[in-house]
Amino acid sequence: MTITPASLLPADELERLETLRRYDILHSLQEAVFNEFVELTARIFHLPISLIALVDGDEVEYKANEGLPGLRSQPRTEALCALAVRERKTVVLADVATEPALTPAATIAAEAKNLRFYAGAPLAMPDQRHIGTLCVIDRRPRTFSPDEQQVLEYIASLVACTVAVRHCCRIGVGQGERHWQLVQRHLVDEIRELVALVRYLSARFGAQVPVSAAVLEPVRRRLHDLGRVLQEYPTCS
Repeated sequence: MTITPASLLPADELERLETLRRYDILHSLQEAVFNEFVELTARIFHLPISLIALVDGDEVEYKANEGLPGLRSQPRTEALCALAVRERKTVVLADVATEPALTPAATIAAEAKNLRFYAGAPLAMPDQRHIGTLCVIDRRPRTFSPDEQQVLEYIASLVACTVAVRHCCRIGVGQGERHWQLVQRHLVDEIRELVALVRYLSARFGAQVPVSAAVLEPVRRRLHDLGRVLQEYPTCS
């Protein structure tokens, strides 16, 4: 196993890893709600790839994967998502091929998969520790507007909230896995309605880069509706 160098670690690495383990989501099976989140995210930005990455000590595990079939994990030194966790903020790389901040291993891995654009927003849990990222990727360089970044960050906050809701459902007295499955079905239905909205808007306005306000604004409103649905559930924070 490749050992992650200190240069890739945030100052709160030990506490961050404690938070990641507390939510008991590493090495878990694929779950529909997270798959729906990455499909939605890729569609909003008209990009082929979106991932939910969980950043462990020396490995990055992909909880959901749209567009890179078969990629379940990779060494942290190779993963673009390690950069967003280290920086504790959204990272946008307009052209990965010219980015000096990447490790040599990450540059080689990105070249092997022909990845050129990357934007990743951290998954901040209730204690503000970052357990991973929600990212979008393209196979060619791309710009990413401040409005697009805000929408990506908000979806990442919904993903993090869903991780917390999942944990609370599974450990709650009289709840457990069965209760989480019921909650998950509700959330999947909500996200699929959002996907349908994005499809309609994309058909009407086309795949503009950056995504136009005519698309982002109704999507943003509907995302906030989803946020209110999530707030109905306890997060055990």
